[in-house]
Amino acid sequence: MHVPILRTVAAFVCVHIIGLLASSAGLSASDTWPGFRGPTGDGHAASTDLPTSWSEEHNITWKVPVPGQGHSSPVVADGQIWLTTALTTELTEEQKKAGLDGLPDRDSLNLVDSLSLRVVCFDLHSGRQIHDFEVFAVDAPEPIHYTNTYASPTPVIQDGRLYVHFGSYGTAAIDCKTGEVLWRNNDFRVDHQNGPGSSPVLWQDLLIANFDGIDQQFVVALHIEDGKLAWKTDRSGELSSSPQMKKAYCTPVVVETERGAELISPGAFWVYGYNPRTGSELWKANYGNSGYSTVPCPVVGHGMAYVCTSFNKSRLLAVKLGGQGDVSQTHVVWTSDSQIPKKPSLLLSGQELLCCNDTGVMTCFDALDGQELWRVRVGGNIAASPILAGGQVYLFDQEGKTTVLKAGREHIEVAVNELNEGCNASPAIVEDAFIIRTSQHLYRIEN
Repeated sequence: MHVPILRTVAAFVCVHIIGLLASSAGLSASDTWPGFRGPTGDGHAASTDLPTSWSEEHNITWKVPVPGQGHSSPVVADGQIWLTTALTTELTEEQKKAGLDGLPDRDSLNLVDSLSLRVVCFDLHSGRQIHDFEVFAVDAPEPIHYTNTYASPTPVIQDGRLYVHFGSYGTAAIDCKTGEVLWRNNDFRVDHQNGPGSSPVLWQDLLIANFDGIDQQFVVALHIEDGKLAWKTDRSGELSSSPQMKKAYCTPVVVETERGAELISPGAFWVYGYNPRTGSELWKANYGNSGYSTVPCPVVGHGMAYVCTSFNKSRLLAVKLGGQGDVSQTHVVWTSDSQIPKKPSLLLSGQELLCCNDTGVMTCFDALDGQELWRVRVGGNIAASPILAGGQVYLFDQEGKTTVLKAGREHIEVAVNELNEGCNASPAIVEDAFIIRTSQHLYRIEN
């Protein structure tokens, strides 16, 4: 099952996530959740008093409806919760049929007439809606996969600014106090085929995003002050001749290594390391099988990046950092092909690497060599990424169930909770409370 190259990986570098630091917003980690997967970009929360049990009648501080559709996660700062959402105008069934004729996978695609891409803001303590305004209006948008939305990328918030990203439909910066749109940029377009999915990350004065379509594949960095291009780097790895196998929807991370900062950016068939200041490629590693439509955000630790390849059959790779050029034969420390996620991201807790696949099979690996420590079926269909807080792991499924486990080298279930609606978005954690976006509502859940 595993292909270990090294039993023990020397601690050649101390690696930590620096892409989304809570301190950059001038707040403690318990007060802010600035982007996808939280202050450290890896699903770790500083809260120590999160609830382990709740229901529609228990431990719900407030519950409010969310307009439109979106799978983007909530971000929180300065007592405000921000979401992106999409309002659509539907075509007739005849118009949909005509528009989808000849497209691959047409039975899994939705087509709409027009699209309003919006930002919604709520008060953290009361749930009161503060803002709801349009950022981009789109006529005749491209079809989208029925499991996706037009507002799936999670925004980033820092220093009183919200940075929203809708893939090819555009990126914008918003003043959080006034709601004013400070700049817009829709210069970069790819054919996502199934709709946008990659969330942006902040690093210093740059906003960085992946664009991996069926037609073009590149990474872009924009200056946060004005939205102008800082750099653009094309993917260099050889891809399949099939356009459908060139796309990816992954969110990158920035890590600090011995030789400086590196942007770890999975695409189709390859994971890349870039210099986040210049966009120059440092290294790349091939997945060794048909990895495309890549979704899970990588996690980093023990001198390695842990990457899931998604489709067709997902593979987990542990890639040692610090390489140069094509490191496929030299830096892939171990791999696993058994019950690996296609959508949910991984969770690293000390030396344990936790991964829950899309059908609710949870596996705990030794992060150093890939040894399987335990595996259990928690059930449910999983899209949201897991959370680690207070020594416990929280898994949110698409039917409304949350399973709580003890983090560690053996399986210990703590609780199972139910809501009326499920999650595609990963939750935010602030003030010892969950901020959970379900299919139609936003919840604040706390003891």
